[in-house]
Amino acid sequence: MPPHPLVPRLRPFTSTIFAEMTALAARTGAVNLGQGFPDTDGPPAMLAAAQEAIGSGVNQYPPGPGRPELRAAIAESRARYGTVYDPDGEILVTVGATEAIAAALLSLVQAGDEVILFEPYYDSYAASVALAGATRVVVPLVEEESGRFGVPVEALRAAVTPRTKAVLVNTPHNPTGSVFTAAELAGIAAVCRDHDLLAITDEVYEDLLFDGRTHTPLASLPGMRERTLTISSAGKSFNCTGWKIGWVCGPAGLVSAVRAAKQFMTFVGGAPFQPAVAYALGHESAWVASTRDALADKRNRLSAGLAAAGFGVRQAEGTYFVCADIRPLGYSDGVDFCYALPERAGVAAVPLQVFTDSPEQWKHLVRFAFCKRDEVLDEAVERLGRLR
Repeated sequence: MPPHPLVPRLRPFTSTIFAEMTALAARTGAVNLGQGFPDTDGPPAMLAAAQEAIGSGVNQYPPGPGRPELRAAIAESRARYGTVYDPDGEILVTVGATEAIAAALLSLVQAGDEVILFEPYYDSYAASVALAGATRVVVPLVEEESGRFGVPVEALRAAVTPRTKAVLVNTPHNPTGSVFTAAELAGIAAVCRDHDLLAITDEVYEDLLFDGRTHTPLASLPGMRERTLTISSAGKSFNCTGWKIGWVCGPAGLVSAVRAAKQFMTFVGGAPFQPAVAYALGHESAWVASTRDALADKRNRLSAGLAAAGFGVRQAEGTYFVCADIRPLGYSDGVDFCYALPERAGVAAVPLQVFTDSPEQWKHLVRFAFCKRDEVLDEAVERLGRLR
């Protein structure tokens, strides 16, 4: 057996920062604001629907594309944006959005192709590009005076080469919390149209935008439906991240390609959760709105606490996350800071630099998750006060 049996393209991905920080938090008793999962359950009627499905025998393989009622509910949900998809052929249920992204890349790009990511990027994107044997090209988001992270459209255009096959777009954006503006989305769309590129969009935080912002799918823009795979999931909208029910929407040809890869990865998944998610999509919009309002308050609660502790707090427009600058506290390296933070202050966070190809530009920023109960956030803020 060779000393390094893992193929070289996957050697950078042997662990994830989320697993490491969660393990460190558990070992030290720290408040875990590193991994982005809520600590309360989703709507009770959705949970009851899952229990009913289990009790009534929905425990074997569901249909390959997903249960019909779920695909119909997804189609109805996407129609609110003006994007119409046929449940029979243009929608595929996946094991979370992470599988959907991986299957999309495995089926549509190959060695020699380039995939553009905006950095900082969610860590699975880079791993999925590597799995496909393609080359990732990064375009850094730009920090604005307001503390928001914006899309440099001209830099995106300059990054395109004859080898570019796809652009992976995530809005609302993890880890920065930015929500891409209409002008930014229009610019991304223009680049895709001008260069005949595929767009793969991660929209899992589509329901979690604050301060009156609304979500605009890239596929809803002129000339984009036919070249876009829209990916989302139930986990963030309905506090069921462990169910791993995601989906892909797009033109039949592209979705069929994704299914060809997906069926040999997990085949199917989450049989009793699929009717429960279908129920939630059709009946729990009020619950989602209430959760969104509560998250906006939690964002404010944690942001104020971070500022009081001495961090430079950045603007969070959506998602579960707020980013903070550690330099005012006398620190300069986010990795060192985050590995020491559980022992120093009893709180876990994640450094942004691990989500980039250019860590020096991002090493002063760390990400905190605010999708926790208020008393948990208050405890974290009290502990962070020890850093002053």
